[in-house]
Amino acid sequence: MPAFPPEDEPAYPCVQGLIAANVALMTAYANPATDARFSAEAQRRLLARKVVSNLFFLREHPLLSPGLRQVMANAHQHWAELAAQAAPEPEPGWAAAATGLRH
Repeated sequence: MPAFPPEDEPAYPCVQGLIAANVALMTAYANPATDARFSAEAQRRLLARKVVSNLFFLREHPLLSPGLRQVMANAHQHWAELAAQAAPEPEPGWAAAATGLRH
């Protein structure tokens, strides 16, 4: 018998989509847009926070093997430290919701 009735099963994001999105975010972190309204530093701040959030979900994702979840957990720790170092204050114009580290 499943732990949850089918209608109550938790929904997980698509693991391939989440990995692909994270690679795109990491690429943008490495090479911020030069024509953006905000500085490269501000872009990196928010990108790092989103990477941390995605890695949080990946480290817990039930469709990943235990070994890959451990890789994601290690990456989550690294990026969480990077995000914490990167950003005291957002630039004017960022939404208040974007200022807090979620995971």
